[in-house]
Amino acid sequence: MAKPLTDIEKRRQISVRGLAGLGDVAEVRKSFNRHLHFTLVKDRNVATPRDYFFALAHTVRDHLVGRWIRTQQHYYERDPKRIYYLSLEFYMGRTLQNTMVNLGLQNACDEAIYQLGLDMEELEEIEEDAGLGNGGLGRLAACFLDSMATLGLAAYGYGIRYEFGIFNQKIVNGWQVEEADDWLRYGNPWEKARPEYMLPVHFYGRVEHTPEGVKWLDTQVVLAMPYDTPVPGYKNNTVNTMRLWSAKAPNDFKLQDFNVGDYIEAVLDRNLAENISRVLYPNDNFFEGKELRLKQEYFVVAATLQDIIRRFKSSKFGCRDPVRTCFETFPDKVAIQLNDTHPALSIPELMRILVDVEKVDWDKAWEITKKTCAYTNHTVLPEALERWPVSMFEKLLPRHLDIIYAINQRHLDHVTALFPGDVDRLRRMSVIEEGDCKRINMAHLCVIGSHAVNGVARIHSEIVKQSVFKDFYELEPEKFQNKTNGITPRRWLLLCNPGLADIIVERIGEGFLTDLSQLKKLLPLVSDEVFIRDVAKVKQENKLKFSAFLEQEYKVKINPSSMFDVHVKRIHEYKRQLLNCLHIVTLYNRIKKDPAKAFVPRTVMIGGKAAPGYHMAKMIIKLVTSIGDVVNHDPVVGDRLKVIFLENYRVSLAEKVIPAADLSQQISTAGTEASGTGNMKFMVNGALTIGTMDGANVEMAEEAGVENLFIFGMRVEDVEALDQKGYNAREFYERLPELRQAIDQISSGFFSPKDPDCFKDVVNMLMDHDRFKVFADYEAYMQCQAQVDQLYRNPTEWTKKVIRNIACSGKFSSDRTITEYARDIWGVEPSDLQIPPPNIPKD
Repeated sequence: MAKPLTDIEKRRQISVRGLAGLGDVAEVRKSFNRHLHFTLVKDRNVATPRDYFFALAHTVRDHLVGRWIRTQQHYYERDPKRIYYLSLEFYMGRTLQNTMVNLGLQNACDEAIYQLGLDMEELEEIEEDAGLGNGGLGRLAACFLDSMATLGLAAYGYGIRYEFGIFNQKIVNGWQVEEADDWLRYGNPWEKARPEYMLPVHFYGRVEHTPEGVKWLDTQVVLAMPYDTPVPGYKNNTVNTMRLWSAKAPNDFKLQDFNVGDYIEAVLDRNLAENISRVLYPNDNFFEGKELRLKQEYFVVAATLQDIIRRFKSSKFGCRDPVRTCFETFPDKVAIQLNDTHPALSIPELMRILVDVEKVDWDKAWEITKKTCAYTNHTVLPEALERWPVSMFEKLLPRHLDIIYAINQRHLDHVTALFPGDVDRLRRMSVIEEGDCKRINMAHLCVIGSHAVNGVARIHSEIVKQSVFKDFYELEPEKFQNKTNGITPRRWLLLCNPGLADIIVERIGEGFLTDLSQLKKLLPLVSDEVFIRDVAKVKQENKLKFSAFLEQEYKVKINPSSMFDVHVKRIHEYKRQLLNCLHIVTLYNRIKKDPAKAFVPRTVMIGGKAAPGYHMAKMIIKLVTSIGDVVNHDPVVGDRLKVIFLENYRVSLAEKVIPAADLSQQISTAGTEASGTGNMKFMVNGALTIGTMDGANVEMAEEAGVENLFIFGMRVEDVEALDQKGYNAREFYERLPELRQAIDQISSGFFSPKDPDCFKDVVNMLMDHDRFKVFADYEAYMQCQAQVDQLYRNPTEWTKKVIRNIACSGKFSSDRTITEYARDIWGVEPSDLQIPPPNIPKD
């Protein structure tokens, strides 16, 4: 078995991250000491590891700032079309190592820190994850920012600077307990407050129609304070900006409503305004119709659009005087991408500004709005679609309600002209849903108000056209597109798996880091004995390292030669962690039944957060931990089967577990996962996928060959047929003895002896109202898992499939995705132009 590399061996390795020049190392050391003494006012003798982290972060930031200023100057000089990516979530993770990698500083910093007698990994672990997202949606936004900078696009990410990001998950007696994520407690070295760009955002009030036009009066004002974070491209000296808004109460907030005696109460009430940016809603694929959430959505949109229009008008570096006053060219200079429906209010807000403030004629304003906005759909689950009560809009955003009604009326007039007498179609296509509670369908608003609508994997985009927005597709088929998601190979290969990156560079050079399709050059090496050995060795080193981490964190002895079977993502019924549980229980029963038989040892790891209000998801976590308690303490099982729930799954933990995984579980019911991006991260890091034909799995199987993935279960049409016929879970329960045994054990309290009824809700759901048809795929899943075992017994053949998967993962780079967005939706060309670094004169 391969032993982990010692520090000395690691330091001797020639790494893809670039050789450290002696001058660079000396410069880093000097800068580090300067920041320690002067920025942090610390003496080396009293400094803590956190002080060292901040000194290093400031040192690295120094290298960013000059490039950041120069990039922005460059954009103002060229006046390109600017891309605005609006998202309520940016799941950035940690920044230090990513910045060192993208600036080509990592080896110089490694060497300098080593010479200072400090441990780089220890310093990196001190950084808090910026967890301003729930899962796939927010992490995708982060990958897109990296790619937009790497491709030299003049792009900006806009969102909210949540004071508390996604909660920290603790597991207590097997149950999830949430803790607030106070990620800003020690400060954030990467952000820069920009109070000079603070902007007012209006809420409530009333609408008045006057001879001069419509006025929105008597509003309550909240200030939006921007914080800018630099986003470096990979080794091209481009540094773009992510601007996050924080809510601040104006100084006169509510004071005028109180008499002098209530002054204290009035000042305390400032919290009401500032709560807008306090906390991220922890729901993934679920709509929560709270007023605070609607305030967040309008807050980010209103502040961002003012900023976009200011920049459009001035377009001269460091100058705020309007240069442009005519909005004719607005769509030529501005592209707004709506990341799901959360920023949908951009459409009525842009209309409000154009019509009410800039006095543009309605039809012209609507043409400008449509040409500027584009919408990405991220889910087909009905419970995830945003449908806001009209009454809430009436109170909070009365002017926007008027505008939405006007947009809808014109839209329905258009539909009526094309389909006279089709009342049912009008009802289906209206933005306003009638019923006990009138609601605004935000997805319909997005489709009507955008020039492009895209899904995020080919199968998903087809479902969008054929079912979710079928009527809209029939109306404007040219509007609908597919943009299969991708991940950044900088973070998800180079940063998290340097060993694998190094052996790839040795064979094909480092061009794949900015053109992942070059991994195809590895195909001739699929049967190369030396390369097979190298790939297997890297995987084993990653597994040893992760085993050591798990033993330290969980006090569980891990068998590092066991198959690392990993299922990490948000806990949700549609992602079918329960199907995985049934496989574990069945394996356990087989070992107990025939202990003398040779079994392929497995360490099954399941991780992910459950939304705090999602009862079934929390029950699933309890079930996983309860099964683990029984399996891990059964002497008959020994180290042939271990079950670990990975606590507090987040970006920095993903960077550790993904490179160590052998098997990646992507087992959602066909037709429910829009794309998935975890599946892509595992593929490029050399794990084999067991999965359904869902989301991007379909395209992964197409790229690598279906025989190189473990594909099982119902296809979309099978699921539809089963829905037509009527899904009866009991049929499967009666017919499959191993399934019945597993369910009976869960039901009877075998895994919860102290509370035998603990899992009755889970069993009841599976038996009587399982929308995601777990039992229907159980048999095929078990057979497919048997094939996994069989292949794992032959390490050479297994590794050949691994190499083929890595070689065929090139399509799943976010660089490719963003290039497609740029050309097909935004009308801009990526550029490989290198901006000269700050120490070299521009001309």
